[in-house]
Amino acid sequence: MSKKVTATIKVLIADDHAIVREGLRQICAGSKDIMVAGNAANGLEAIKLAREGNGDVLLLDIVLPDRNGIDILKQIRKEQPELPVLILSIHREDQYAIRALKAGAAGFLNKQAAPAELLAAIRQAASGRKYVSPSLAQELANQIGFDHETPLHETLSDREYQTMVMIASGKTVSDIAAELTLSVKTISMYRSRVLSKMKMRHNAELTHYALKNALVE
Repeated sequence: MSKKVTATIKVLIADDHAIVREGLRQICAGSKDIMVAGNAANGLEAIKLAREGNGDVLLLDIVLPDRNGIDILKQIRKEQPELPVLILSIHREDQYAIRALKAGAAGFLNKQAAPAELLAAIRQAASGRKYVSPSLAQELANQIGFDHETPLHETLSDREYQTMVMIASGKTVSDIAAELTLSVKTISMYRSRVLSKMKMRHNAELTHYALKNALVE
């Protein structure tokens, strides 16, 4: 007797805001082929969920209280390479989408996206394909064929880039250390690396650069 095949896509949600998790659950519940099979409120729980193997797609917030979403994505991709991970963020696509896709994400969605777009992204990721929004696809297309130097901020590591953006947003080294659950010494090291790679001397120059290049709101 053949095994019955179900078309239901099991989704795992990793987001530190209970309201967001509930909202995503309700969106999934409104479809006939998608259900939420597990929730996580931080990076450690997200990795545990992925290891349990009960999901077909993981929705992962790029900012979690204990670890950066890109770092979590890289670990999950290493341990469970078959699990598609869709990155969710309040940030614009041009800030983090390329980095997320390079790190192995199955797609990148702004949290302001319409429910229909979220469901379409989940279905596409579950089928083994990458999801790229029309706006991001256009941005990628615009870059093809142009001979331009790599922007300085694209030479930064994910953590260095995150530190730069947070500094440009007005946060102090202590603020950043507390938010990322890292030591002040570690964040100071990232800041020094950023200044060196960006060929800048102080935070004001970083902030000016970030604003000029629309890396912060």
